[in-house]
Amino acid sequence: MNFSRLAIVSALALAACSATPATPPPLAGAKIGGPFALTDQDGKAVTDRSFAGQYRIMYFGYTYCPDVCPTTAQAIGAALRSLDKSDPAVSAKVVPVFVTVDPARDTPVVLKQFVRAFYPRFVGLTGSADAIAATEKAYGVFAAPDPKHPGLVEHSNAAYLMDPDNKPIALLPTDQGPAATADEIKRWVK
Repeated sequence: MNFSRLAIVSALALAACSATPATPPPLAGAKIGGPFALTDQDGKAVTDRSFAGQYRIMYFGYTYCPDVCPTTAQAIGAALRSLDKSDPAVSAKVVPVFVTVDPARDTPVVLKQFVRAFYPRFVGLTGSADAIAATEKAYGVFAAPDPKHPGLVEHSNAAYLMDPDNKPIALLPTDQGPAATADEIKRWVK
C-alpha cells in the first residue's frame, strides 16, 4: 500500500471512530401529546394544529396556584427572554403554552393577566372541564382537587418541550432555573 493510500485509509478510520451518533431526545417515542381544542386568553378557539410547525413548551397549571405554577412560569419566561437576547432565532421558534387545570376559575380574562405577567408570547389555554381533562390525559398530566386544601389543585409539574409535529422532545428543567431551561431549549430547537 502506498503512503497516500495509507493516509486516506487512516483518515477515514479516524473519522469513523470520532463520529458520534446523534443523541435521540429523552422523550422520543413517549406517548405524550395529542389533539386538543381549547380557548386562548383572547377568547379565540385554538387547537394543536394552531401550533403546527412550531416548537412549543406545554405547561399545565393554574393561576391560583400559590407557589409551583408561578415559579415554573417565571423560569420559562426568563429562559425565553434570555434566548430573545442571546439566540433570537431559537426563541422565535418556540411558543410557550400554559394550559389550565382549573378551567372553572381560569377564564380567558384571568389567564391573560397571568401569562402576560411572565412573558409576552405566552399563550394561556382554557376550555370546558371535559376538554381540559382530555388534554391532560393526552399529555400524561395528573390534576385533582386537593382534599386537604379546598380551592387548591394537586397537579403534576412538568414543562414539555414539543417538536413542530407535536411530538415530545424533553422535560425542561425549570426547577433548575432559567439558565438550565434556556440551555435545554437551545439543545433541541433547530
